[in-house]
Amino acid sequence: MNFLFLMTDQHRVDTLGAYGNTQARTPHLDELAATGTRFDRWYTPTAICTPARASLLTGQAPFRHKVLANHERNVGYQEDLPDGTFTFPVALREQGYNVGLIGKWHAGTIKSPADYGFDGPHLTGWHNPVDHEDYQAYLKENGLPAYEITDRIRGTLPNGGPGNLLAARLQQPVEATFEYYMATRTIEMLRRYAADPDGKPFYLATHFFGPHLPYIVPDEYFDMVDPATVPLPKSISETFEGKPPVQRNYSAHWTFDTMPIEVTRKLIAVYWGYVTLIDEQIGRILAAMDELGLCDETTVFFTCDHGEFTGSHRLHDKGPAMYEDIYRTPGIIRIPGAEPQVRDEFVSLLDCTATILSLADADSPDKTVDSRSLVPLVKGEHPRWQPDILGEFHGHHFPYPQRMLREDRYKLVVNPDSTNELYDLEIDPDELLNVYRHPEMEPVRSRMMRRLYQLLVERDDRFYHWMTSMYDVGDVAYDPTLSGLDEDSYK
Repeated sequence: MNFLFLMTDQHRVDTLGAYGNTQARTPHLDELAATGTRFDRWYTPTAICTPARASLLTGQAPFRHKVLANHERNVGYQEDLPDGTFTFPVALREQGYNVGLIGKWHAGTIKSPADYGFDGPHLTGWHNPVDHEDYQAYLKENGLPAYEITDRIRGTLPNGGPGNLLAARLQQPVEATFEYYMATRTIEMLRRYAADPDGKPFYLATHFFGPHLPYIVPDEYFDMVDPATVPLPKSISETFEGKPPVQRNYSAHWTFDTMPIEVTRKLIAVYWGYVTLIDEQIGRILAAMDELGLCDETTVFFTCDHGEFTGSHRLHDKGPAMYEDIYRTPGIIRIPGAEPQVRDEFVSLLDCTATILSLADADSPDKTVDSRSLVPLVKGEHPRWQPDILGEFHGHHFPYPQRMLREDRYKLVVNPDSTNELYDLEIDPDELLNVYRHPEMEPVRSRMMRRLYQLLVERDDRFYHWMTSMYDVGDVAYDPTLSGLDEDSYK
């Protein structure tokens, strides 16, 4: 079994036609969804790039592998996986696979993709590295113009300075874009792997840097969607009343209220255009795979590391707010021979690890304990499945621990420094009303707090220590003081 793993960065699920966007121009991903398994409840373990990508490599939740923040905003956490950590690409190499990666790495600071067995150029950083020597060589080889941008969109920071760049117009043809370059390099590697003289199977990943902000695209994508036709997210009416104060602060950091609402519409429109640009490059890759006759022996994945706010809750980027906008993501798997379908089980980016290992007949050791193979679901089976899913966050710009439990109707978020959150997603899918303190929600709040505590204890996620003393979570099986000095402990 070969693998083609297509991954984007900071990608909202509602930008795809397959997930209900009637204005989307994503025919290639929609076709992949129509011929594969579309997961409607696919979540990231954490809405931050590096920890999520390290989880994909290891099959471990972030609290376990301990790479908890992006290098660019690291606040003192570990930045690379320790030597000897199990990762699936190394296991595939040992299984006789060719293993390649074209695109965004961002899974550590010192170690490169080659340290984990990947072929391909090391494309560093969090955004398109347009100064990279291989991209520069590609432009020169093809007589294409250099990177240049105009029409920058940004707001004003609370200190009066310029805000983060959110979007800009790229003065290059589509063939010169970093996205087109990446697809070209992927196709080249795909052809090499298909022609391998030893007939080795392959795992080939393409990790696009977009549609992560800033949305920098050529004219035809910058102007593809008329902003007047863009529906604003309902949560743009967010007041932050009854919410953790950090969310209001983050809104100021992302300069939302310093820009007219027409700019927000334009940003969403450009974001959709960026998604279309990437969809077209994915179409080129899938067409090359078909041309090479590889479709019947290649499993295709499409997902991303996490979502993006694009104005939802008066926010941009991602951060210390565990809303569906950034935790629920697209997830599609097409295994040759499996019937097309839609699944509504709670699944995770983490589950890709065990799925890949299972399909490759490679060992999935106990160290991938947080990953479950999705093969039975893709093949139409109905195994017993966990009815809820966990999320975690450790900080971005500053330490900020959070834990989330998402079940069918409700979501609970525990914020030790602030107010906790509880949302009824059946009547409030936009998560505007925090009902954590509402008296009638006490049975739900208590039940979910106990369930979250139970799951954290089972994982040995020590966040549960805080919950032991602060909430009624039932009987505990350890000394919550951790003193070990009570005389009863010596009897």
